[in-house]
Amino acid sequence: MEVLLLAIYSFFVWLIFIKFKWLPWNTVSQVTVVIIPIVALAATILLLNINAPSSSDVRVIKYVVQVLPQVRGRVIEVPAEGNRPMKKGDVLFRIDPTPYELEVKALEAQLAESEGSAGELREQLNVARGNTAALRSQIELTRLRVKQYEELSATGAGNRFDLEKAQADLANLQGQQASAIANEARAQAQLAAVVDGDLASVATIKANLAKARWELSQTVMYAPSNGTAINVQLRPGSFVVPMPIVPAMTFVEDEFQVIALYAQNELWRVKPGNEAEIVLLTEPGDIIKATVDSIVWAQGQGQIAMSGNLPQTGSTPIPPGRFAVKLTLSEKDRDRFLAAGSTGQAAIYTEHLAAIHIIRKVILRVGSYTNFLILKLH
Repeated sequence: MEVLLLAIYSFFVWLIFIKFKWLPWNTVSQVTVVIIPIVALAATILLLNINAPSSSDVRVIKYVVQVLPQVRGRVIEVPAEGNRPMKKGDVLFRIDPTPYELEVKALEAQLAESEGSAGELREQLNVARGNTAALRSQIELTRLRVKQYEELSATGAGNRFDLEKAQADLANLQGQQASAIANEARAQAQLAAVVDGDLASVATIKANLAKARWELSQTVMYAPSNGTAINVQLRPGSFVVPMPIVPAMTFVEDEFQVIALYAQNELWRVKPGNEAEIVLLTEPGDIIKATVDSIVWAQGQGQIAMSGNLPQTGSTPIPPGRFAVKLTLSEKDRDRFLAAGSTGQAAIYTEHLAAIHIIRKVILRVGSYTNFLILKLH
């Protein structure tokens, strides 16, 4: 852009001083002609860098998911193809479900047996309560007979043998009552251990069954979002394990972020919502409209790792780090495909000196079209 402006300026100087000779071409005019572009270009560049800062380091960043199975097993199918777009919910791969299906069936059988035992225990409790109530009625009747025989024996009208038999029957019934109460208490104690309306043993089996069913569901891995599985090396017969250091495959989501890195003194007039434009090497001749989402006011040099040693600054000062500006694409460009790792240039147009923004826009567009040039001989 600077060369173009100098060429236009030189053309007008040639017309005025050489072609039409409207002004004399002497030492004063020559010095003036040289000084004007130097001062004008310097002032323009300084004002542009303040009010329409640009960055030559723009990056497209995408979220990368390390696909890690929750269960271990032998892979039986890999529908996912490397570098092919996929939709959320598409099957990535399947693990042999046989051992997990058998575990579910075994726990279902245990649950049925435990629930049957619980029903029998409740029936035993009902029987024990009935026995206790019946014995209580018999004891009351026997006590009444003992009292009557005692009164008859005291007056000499009763038989001593009948009194002793009634007393023996009362003692026997009281023993039976104690045994029935103990059986009732035992059944009640077993039924007292209840979790969410179930016996403890039944609740434990239900929890194990729910876990087994969940593990069975994890034998099929699905795409977490729209995206692409990259460099798929997984094949049927491979054995996968739930270890973070050994992912089964890498999945790159379609969702992306665009950030531009700026020097620390370039952002003092930039605010969220400012208009921005992006030029990418992968999209030559194309201007992508955007706005400033936010400025990441933090970078690695603002952090010191925990250590017992004093911070080391080195023999020379560490170069100051840059700050990242997150850019949000306009509605018409938001759904377009951008490759992860794409680089390019960006310009932010602040609310100040809008008249000179046109110069930055022209510079950016010229740079966009120069991206068509592939300058190599091999």
